[in-house]
Amino acid sequence: MLFKLSLTGIKSRFKDYLVLFSGLVMAAAIFYMFEALATNNSFIKANATFSLAPFVFQFGSVLLAIITFVYILYANSFLLSMRKRDYGLFMMLGAKSSKLGQLIFLETLIIGALSLLGGLFVGVGLTTLVGQLLISRLDATATHFTGFYLPAMLVTGVFFLILFVVAALLNQRVLRKTPVLALLKSAAQPVHVQVKPAKTIGQIICGLACLAVGYVVMRYIGSLQILGIGVALVTIVLGTYLVFNSLFTWLLARLQRHENFASHGLNNFTLAQLNFRIFDYNRMLAMVTLLFALALGAITTGMGFQKNIKVYTQSAPYDVVLHDPTTTVKQAAAKIDIKRQNHYTYKVGANVVYFIRDQFDEQPLNAQKPWRKNQVAAEYQSIQGQQMTANSELRWQQSLQTLLLPQDSQKTVKLVTAATFDQVAGTTQHLTTIVAHDFFSDLPAIKRVTKLDQQRNHVPATYALGTTKYDMYQMMNGLLSGFEFMGFFLGVAFLAMLASCLMFKILSGAANDRLRYRMLDKIGARQRLLRSAIAKEIGVLFILPGVVGVIHVLFGLQIFTTTQLLPNAYHDLWLPFLIFLVLYSLYYLLTVKLYQNIVLRK
Repeated sequence: MLFKLSLTGIKSRFKDYLVLFSGLVMAAAIFYMFEALATNNSFIKANATFSLAPFVFQFGSVLLAIITFVYILYANSFLLSMRKRDYGLFMMLGAKSSKLGQLIFLETLIIGALSLLGGLFVGVGLTTLVGQLLISRLDATATHFTGFYLPAMLVTGVFFLILFVVAALLNQRVLRKTPVLALLKSAAQPVHVQVKPAKTIGQIICGLACLAVGYVVMRYIGSLQILGIGVALVTIVLGTYLVFNSLFTWLLARLQRHENFASHGLNNFTLAQLNFRIFDYNRMLAMVTLLFALALGAITTGMGFQKNIKVYTQSAPYDVVLHDPTTTVKQAAAKIDIKRQNHYTYKVGANVVYFIRDQFDEQPLNAQKPWRKNQVAAEYQSIQGQQMTANSELRWQQSLQTLLLPQDSQKTVKLVTAATFDQVAGTTQHLTTIVAHDFFSDLPAIKRVTKLDQQRNHVPATYALGTTKYDMYQMMNGLLSGFEFMGFFLGVAFLAMLASCLMFKILSGAANDRLRYRMLDKIGARQRLLRSAIAKEIGVLFILPGVVGVIHVLFGLQIFTTTQLLPNAYHDLWLPFLIFLVLYSLYYLLTVKLYQNIVLRK
C-alpha cells in the first residue's frame, strides 16, 4: 500500500520532479563517466598515452562527489516541500507519523533510483562519446576501451544510493518534527522580514569585508597555500550569504520606496512577489551563486589548461632526437621542414659516455638553465664546448644525459678531445638533433620519425623525459586535455545542478502565484504586462547570482596565475564566458516559459 501511495505521489507531480531529475541525472552520468575513464585498468595499461588520465578524472570524481552531496541535501528539501501539504492532510485524517515516515522514505528512494538509472544510461553514452573525443584529442589509438564498465557502474550506484538513503532519513526526521499546521500552510506562509537599517548595514559591511579577505587571500595563495584555500573557502561562502541576506533585502526595500520605479507598470507587484519569499530566496541564491562560480570557473580553467599545451611543448629544446638513424629513419626525417640539425658522435663505456668537445664548438648544445621561482617551464640556452665546465651554471650534463637512450641516460657524461675519443674503446654511435620550423605543422612527420627511432632502438613507448617537443607534447597533451574535458563536464554538471535548484525554487511557488496573476488579469492587466512582469521577476533571480558568480570567477583566477598553473588565465575569457552564458540563458528562457504556462494558463 505504501509503495502504491509513493508511486501515486510521484506520478501526480512528475512534471515538477523532472526539473530536479535533470540535475540528478547529469551528476550521476558525469560521475560514472569520470569513474569509467579513471578505473579501467586494462584500458590504461594498454595505452601509455592515457597514463595521466586516471589522476585527472579521479580528482574530478572526488570534487563532483562533494558538490553532489551538498546538492542532493539541498534538493532534498525541495522534494519534501512539494509534499508537505499532502503529508499534513494524511496526518489530519489519522495517518501515523511512522507510516508517513516510511512513505517519504520510499518516495525519496524511488526518485533516487530513477535518477540513478537515468544517469547510468546517459553516462554510458556520454563515456563512449567523451572517450572517443579524448582519444582523438590525444592523437592515440586506444584498445580495451568501452563505454560500459561494470566496476565504475557499481561505484556510482553505491555512492548515489548511500546519498539518497541519507536524504530519505533526513526527510523522515524533518517530517516528524514539523507540526501538522505548519505542513498544511508551509507553501503559503510568507516570511516577513523587518529591515533594520543598523543590522542591514552591518551585514553588508561584514559580507563585503569577508569577500574582500577571500579575494586578497586568493591573490596570495602561493604564499599561504593550504591555509589560504581554507580561509578563502570560508570567507567567500560566508560573504556571499551575508551580501545576499542584507544587500538584496535592502535593495528591495529601497526600490519599493522609490515611487517612480514602483509605480511603473507592474513593478510594485514584482517587488512584492520577490519580497514574499525573500528569506528563502536569499539562502537559495547564495548557494546558486557558489555553484555558478564553480561551473563557470571549471569551464574557464579547463579551456585555459588546454591552451597551455603549446606553452609547455615549445619549452623543449629539440623537436626530434635520433640515435644511429637508419636509411628508413632518415627518409622519414627528410619530410620534416628542418630549421636546424646537429650531429654528434659518442662512445659508451661501463659507467661513462664520451663526447667530442670540439663538435659542440661548431654545433652548440641547448643546455637547461637553473630553475627560477614561479617559472612555468624549463628554459634553455645555447652553449659551446669550451663553456661546458664544472663551474658552468647551465645544466649541460643533465641536458646531454636526456638525449641518450634509456640504458645510457644515468651514466656520467665526459667531454674529451678528438684524439682521446679515438683511443676510447667501444663502438662509435651517432646522435642527431632536429629543430623544425613549425612543430605543430610537422607533427605527423615528427610522430612517425619518433616512433621509428623508438622501434629501431627498442625504446619503451612510455619513456619520455621531455627532451623533445614530441615527448613534452605527449605528456602535457595527456594531462591537460584530461583537465579540459574534466573542467567542461564538471561545469555542465554544476550548471545543471544550479539551474535545477533555481528553476525548482521558482516553479514550486508558481501554483500559489496563479491566483494572484488571475486577479490581475480580471482587473484588466494586459497579458503583455503580465508576461513582462514574470520575465523581470525571474530575471532578477537569475541575474543576481550570475553577476556575483562572475566576480567570484574573475578574482578566483588569481589562484592559477599566482601559482603559474595558468599564466595566461585571463586570455580569451570571452569564449568560455560566452558558452556558459548561452547555456545559462537557455535555462532562464525555459524557466520563464514554464512559469508563464502555469500561472497564465486559462
